[in-house]
Amino acid sequence: MEKAYKTMTSSGAANLAVGIVMVVAGVVAGVLTIINGARLLKNRREIIY
Repeated sequence: MEKAYKTMTSSGAANLAVGIVMVVAGVVAGVLTIINGARLLKNRREIIY
């Protein structure tokens, strides 16, 4: 029984760590997208199609 609890604890900790990394990566990607969109809007008159 003890081995099952240790396995569940380590699995839960790993899932929590992966979740935190995914949230941080999502926030960073969102911020970069907003910054690039703002640059495009700022320079939209200079863009030649």
